[in-house]
Amino acid sequence: MDTNEIIARAKQYIAQETNEVFRSEVEKLVKDNDIKELEERFYQSLEFGTGGLRGIIGGGTNRMNTLMIHKATQGLANYCIKALPEQAAAGKLSAAIAYDSRKYSDVFAEETACIFAANGFKVYLFTGLRPTPELSFAIRTFGCTTGVVVTASHNPPQYNGYKAYWSDGAQVTPPHDTGIIDEVNKVNSIKIISKDEAVKQGKIVLIDSDVDEKYWAMCKRQLFRPELIKQKAKDVRVVYTPLHGTGAMHVEKVLGDLGLTVITVPEQRKPDGRFPTVEKPNPEEAPALKMAIELAKKEKADAVMATDPDADRFGSAVPAANGEWVLINGNQMGVLFTDYVIVSRKELNKMPKNPAIIRSIVTSPMVDYIAKANGVHVDECLTGFKWIASVMNRYDTKRDYNYIFGFEESYGYNVETEVRDKDGVSASAMCAEMTLYWRSQGKSLLGRLEELYKTYGYFEDRAISKNFLGASGVQTMKAIMSKLRKEGLKALGGKKVVMIRDVGEGFSYDPENPHKKQKLDIPSSNVLQFFLEDGSIVSARPSGTEPKIKFYINAVVLDSPSLDAAKKDADKLCSAIEKEIQAVLDAS
Repeated sequence: MDTNEIIARAKQYIAQETNEVFRSEVEKLVKDNDIKELEERFYQSLEFGTGGLRGIIGGGTNRMNTLMIHKATQGLANYCIKALPEQAAAGKLSAAIAYDSRKYSDVFAEETACIFAANGFKVYLFTGLRPTPELSFAIRTFGCTTGVVVTASHNPPQYNGYKAYWSDGAQVTPPHDTGIIDEVNKVNSIKIISKDEAVKQGKIVLIDSDVDEKYWAMCKRQLFRPELIKQKAKDVRVVYTPLHGTGAMHVEKVLGDLGLTVITVPEQRKPDGRFPTVEKPNPEEAPALKMAIELAKKEKADAVMATDPDADRFGSAVPAANGEWVLINGNQMGVLFTDYVIVSRKELNKMPKNPAIIRSIVTSPMVDYIAKANGVHVDECLTGFKWIASVMNRYDTKRDYNYIFGFEESYGYNVETEVRDKDGVSASAMCAEMTLYWRSQGKSLLGRLEELYKTYGYFEDRAISKNFLGASGVQTMKAIMSKLRKEGLKALGGKKVVMIRDVGEGFSYDPENPHKKQKLDIPSSNVLQFFLEDGSIVSARPSGTEPKIKFYINAVVLDSPSLDAAKKDADKLCSAIEKEIQAVLDAS
């Protein structure tokens, strides 16, 4: 992109941006002739990925700011009006809006509500910050056409985001996502009304405690053993951290109502978009749980629980027999939940006909082995919880299977059907109950996990990611995926590749017979998977929301003389594969 085009884009942005802070940022860059920074801010416009819009806060078309919010919302409103003309004509379009604790989240949410209101929508706007799963719940509760939650989930503090939802309470999927993008790109004018005027006219309805109460009741209603909890809850002490996000009032309320002793990390309880005590507010990463674990040791707690800023992700740590605290990763917790849901439904005679579990394609295949042994169907889907919701919706329509659980490795779990997204609040309640149940059987969560490994084989999961920033980074990631598609991989970690699944191209094939292709029944996505002869899987996937490429290793050791030997074999295999993948990344 030449300098004149960059400057032209910047001046156009300045003319359109209504927020003084963002506008002045770009004005200064133009005045200083900072072409490098201007190119970074204007070489592209933010587009909907797996989670909607997400980017660094600041002025520019490649940043999260008021103008991008305006265009996204006007485009979303235009799409709804065109997609549902009869409802639009009858004045029956509606939207629910929520936001988290990040910088400008409240501002972006209010602007979103005001644009929807100006476009003829009835808008349900939360009066304060709320978790993402509650937004999904509110959409379904009020029968809304669409919804938006302003959040960048677990990203660092300089980020914010905009997740767009459809009437099912799930994030938008095809054809809605591409249709919305088309409308966003065509936006040339914005309709907006002031919040005060919209509230006065009844176009914006402020919501809070009434929805909260219904959501909390739902989180408790999906539990299996309320009597056990009532009897034994006081035996469990939980240290919890919301990581400066939305989770505190909800997790404390739900767990407190169940009778558990909840000790919230005081330094991390208050919502704060700067996230001052953590580098990244991500419960997937050990440093984020450091303060909680230290407090748990002091309080002699039984478990640490954590949610990310919008409380859709759930993380946990528990003490091992030697007293050391162990983080339970997303795959492990998903396996424990899968096992517990199946055990509970069978024990309580609540297993439906044709039960089904849904997981993402990069999630541990261990769940498949557990499900198969118990007569439970497993559906695979693309990464991103909206795809799990999409399969749930198919079950609702076709009635071919009955949903009992869904999860993805990135700490996302859903037991209930009233929410069509991952839910860290309900996951905390289910984890508390599961802990109590296994304790009543003389087992810890780690002990139960060991039992499952001994029964089904040992599964180890690792992930490697590398960031590629800026315009050049996008091209580098494209080049890596192109090379992998063209050249493939014959072996990894000394194990032969027996199948390659190219989700982007929509087929799988044996690398020894590449011309004989099998069509995939999965929507297209830029993912490559390499299936090894021992059952292990390695996946390559550029992120849809962040400038990084990620490799997932799902190592499987089925035949081993002991669990310790299996762990050593898995570690050796993962380390060998990691080295080979790193070589691919270093060569880029």
